[in-house]
Amino acid sequence: MNDRKLAEAVDVDFPRYQVGAPPQHLITTLLGDYWISRPEQLPSAALVRLTEEFGVSPVAARAALSRLTKRDLLVSSKSGRRTYYRLTDQAAAVLQEGRQRIMSFGLEQGAWDGRWVMATFSISEEQRDLRHTLRARLRWLGFAPLYDGLWVSPRADADSAAAVLSELEIPMATVFRAEALDLPGMRAPQEAWDFEQLRRTYEGFLAQYAPLLDRVRKGTVGASEALVARSGIMDTWRTFPNHDPDLPAELLPADWPRAAARKLFVEIYDTLGPLAEFRVRQIVAEFDPALAGLVSHHGTGSILTPS
Repeated sequence: MNDRKLAEAVDVDFPRYQVGAPPQHLITTLLGDYWISRPEQLPSAALVRLTEEFGVSPVAARAALSRLTKRDLLVSSKSGRRTYYRLTDQAAAVLQEGRQRIMSFGLEQGAWDGRWVMATFSISEEQRDLRHTLRARLRWLGFAPLYDGLWVSPRADADSAAAVLSELEIPMATVFRAEALDLPGMRAPQEAWDFEQLRRTYEGFLAQYAPLLDRVRKGTVGASEALVARSGIMDTWRTFPNHDPDLPAELLPADWPRAAARKLFVEIYDTLGPLAEFRVRQIVAEFDPALAGLVSHHGTGSILTPS
């Protein structure tokens, strides 16, 4: 993501991820998965009905649509007594950028050159909001704190980090690239990440979704369940880049489970795509059959290599 789009991504006030897919997050996810960048608007009744598949009440869904519109994430219009919605162009663009990052996460990369990008800064205790914003932006770029004022990354773009520090007007800051010396008693940069916790997280993901993968392969998942399960596994997978910025193989312990986790995610997400799309079409057709034909899903391959 270039610097301009990074700034736009932070400016767009998307709902924060929470366990259980709260209504605002769920609606943006569904529109991003099955209605991305479409100029047509969907009836509010169809969106409310879609959220019911996930156990969201109509009252909560309508309130979420209203809040998303006030936050400039949705565009709304009226036709008679009906209200229609779609993603704003900016929200759709940011969602597409995020999907690229999420879908490419865990792919094999070339050899690492052994050099680290380091961002150092000093922010006073009185500027807690600024500190929080900077940390969130650095994590998005793939940094982690080795020490409070020293953040490191093996893959991040140094220019992007410098742009963030400049944009936020951090007066005492430096970005540089360097190789770490392997000296006794010194903390290695990769210790900014908790590898054991990461391993447990990946292994938990594999254990959680292995039964679903077995059912997907046997063809025993119905359309309604496919819609819910596909959104669920995406919501889980999308959190991994916040904890593991695709750390190079040279830094990882043996038998690292990230590749196995990605393989499972891709198979479930892609295989359930047509079934989930069918269920979305069914629901939209209840309110507008013509719009139902425009519903589409995107697999990992089409997202990574758009036409």
